[in-house]
Amino acid sequence: MKIVLPGGTGHIGSFLSRYFAGQGHEVVVIGRSSEVRWDGRTLGPWAAELDGADAVINLAGRSVSCRYTPANLQEMMDSRVDSARVVGEAIAAASAPPRVWMQMSTATIYAHTYGAAHDETGTLGGAEPGVPAYWKYSVDIATAWEAAQEQARTPNTRKVALRTAIVMSPDRGGAFDILRRMAKLGLGGPIAGGRQYISWLHETDMARALTFLLDNELSGPVNLAAPHPLPQRDFVRALRRAVGMPIGLPSAKWMTELGAFALRSDTELLLKSRHVVPGRLLEAGFTFEFPDWQGAAANLVATSNDGYEG
Repeated sequence: MKIVLPGGTGHIGSFLSRYFAGQGHEVVVIGRSSEVRWDGRTLGPWAAELDGADAVINLAGRSVSCRYTPANLQEMMDSRVDSARVVGEAIAAASAPPRVWMQMSTATIYAHTYGAAHDETGTLGGAEPGVPAYWKYSVDIATAWEAAQEQARTPNTRKVALRTAIVMSPDRGGAFDILRRMAKLGLGGPIAGGRQYISWLHETDMARALTFLLDNELSGPVNLAAPHPLPQRDFVRALRRAVGMPIGLPSAKWMTELGAFALRSDTELLLKSRHVVPGRLLEAGFTFEFPDWQGAAANLVATSNDGYEG
């Protein structure tokens, strides 16, 4: 197949490109610095790559690892909505449109909860009691992101919204790389008590799930998350075991706020309880290679780029 990856120059796009190319597919990456270039907002010569392609997987969007200033939040919104809109325009203009359009979304769309996990029928987030009101903006971004895809007039293309949990890859610079390094330094302890759930997904299962969705007829929202999310305190305990570090210093909420400020990030990424399960994937018969965090963490540590074996 010919698979086109708009916004595919980042962390996720890199390992997906390797995976799909390794499966014998033709992969075309569209980005601001790739061979096929775009600005993420307007139609251009890049749109010809979608004409005759089998699938497009749009990964474009500004990183959420930043301070949630008004300017950054607006850029997060615009980069997602504009790229989804213009991908829809390119598909609509194609004489031979791709048969499937997978659009990146986020598990952050669901409500913060310590209770039952959200499948695709779960409650979408908002200004829930007891959480900062500004967290609602992340949900607004996700909702607008999915709406841009849903509203695109592409009747001959199946559309899938990928509500993606934190993707764990051994590559440098990703979420797992940062968490592993903190754990090795003894800093991987419970955050604000560690009650908040972490939903996660091994990179191998993300690639396998996308392959499954290429061949399946599922459309609409699909949760991309491992079937066994777990509280943050249990998550970091398993990670410490994988890296061979017996201690992990805990962090109070105020310490988390200081750390997030120093890292130019936001506490929502650490404190929101994302309790998400892959209801539709499991119902359709998909099986995970890494369903449990303990096994995934051990594998990721063993394959980390600095050669550390844990």
